[in-house]
Amino acid sequence: MTTTAAKTPERGRLLTIGAVCRRLKSEFSDISISKIRYLEDQGLLTPQRTRGGYRLFGEEDVERLQLILRLQRDEFLPLRVIRQELAQPGGKERKRRRPVGLGEQDDMVGLGELCERAAVDGLLEAHSESGERVYAEADVEIAAACAKLATFGVAPRHLRTFRTSSDREAGLLEALVAPALRARSAERRAEGLQDLQTLAELAQELSQLLFWRGVRQLAS
Repeated sequence: MTTTAAKTPERGRLLTIGAVCRRLKSEFSDISISKIRYLEDQGLLTPQRTRGGYRLFGEEDVERLQLILRLQRDEFLPLRVIRQELAQPGGKERKRRRPVGLGEQDDMVGLGELCERAAVDGLLEAHSESGERVYAEADVEIAAACAKLATFGVAPRHLRTFRTSSDREAGLLEALVAPALRARSAERRAEGLQDLQTLAELAQELSQLLFWRGVRQLAS
């Protein structure tokens, strides 16, 4: 007599974070363990934990993660908006917004919301004047550059690479000159500003040299 062991139903199977990555890799090529952990840190995912602290994802967790990633990729929604969407009744069943039919009036949004939903807002620095979001002339140039990149297939999600790189460089310079900029002496602060100007020019020169070296290697 042959005894067949009972199999755990597919819906009840728990996956490790590595298994989730492998499962979603075909649809989301940029998925990574660190990205899933980040989404958990942001309160968007709540996987189970073993006694040893390892994450375990159920089928509902995976479906929720897929929805989050699709909203980021397809609709360019920031995490704040995604969190609000998922918190609404029926959020897990949310479908992609249907196109506006002929003769229908589309919803209108302000410049600030437009920039944010297009993922450009993360590159711009808005200021408030009389309750209205306004942008510096430099931000107009940034937005224009983003539009030109888009014509070559650079999607909004790719823009984070540029922001992350510039933030890291600026952060390094800040660490070097922060003591001088915060000094009580006006003379010392002036020296700090001069050093910052010089450092910024040198850092920009180095970044360009390294960037073009990499581009030349691609072309060789």
